Amino acid sequence: MSACEPAAGPGRAGVVIASTRAALGVYADKTGPVITGWLREHGFDVAEPVVVPDGAPVGAALRALLAQRPAVVLTSGGTGLSPTDETPEMTLPLLDREVPGIMEAIRAAGLAKTPMAALSRGHAGLAGRTFVVNLPGSPSGVMDGLAVLDPLIGHICEQVGGGHGH
Repeated sequence: MSACEPAAGPGRAGVVIASTRAALGVYADKTGPVITGWLREHGFDVAEPVVVPDGAPVGAALRALLAQRPAVVLTSGGTGLSPTDETPEMTLPLLDREVPGIMEAIRAAGLAKTPMAALSRGHAGLAGRTFVVNLPGSPSGVMDGLAVLDPLIGHICEQVGGGHGH
C-alpha cells in the first residue's frame, strides 16, 4: 500500500513523455515503461504513458492529467537546451509550489555519472495536491531521478495528504 493511497483505493499517477520522434513512431519510447513500472512498484494505479511531441502538446497533456487530480505526475524529456525542449516552460505555470531540492538532488545524482546532467532544466513541485516532477529524457537520467525519488515518495505523499511525515 502506497502512502499516496486515499481511503477509496490506490493513488493514481500519470506519465507524460515529451518526445516528438517517439510520438511520430520514429522510435519506441524507452523511458515510459521504466517510469510506469516504478510507479506500479510503489503502489500507484497508473495508465499507459501519454507520448506527445515536444512543446505545447506537453502543456496540454499535463493539464489534462492534472484535471484528473492524480497523486503524482512524472514527465520525461524536453528538459534540455534544444529549441523544442519546452517541458519546464509548460510545467512551471501549472505549479503552485516548487520543490527545488528535488531537482537539485536529481541533477547531482546525474552529475556523478555525466556532466550533461547539469543541462537538465526540469522542475518539481505541487500543482494543487499533485506532485509533479520533470525527469530527463534519457533512460539513465530517468533511473537517476527515480533513485532520488525512491526514498522520498512515501514521505512526499504523506505530507501532501496532510500528514506530518517523519
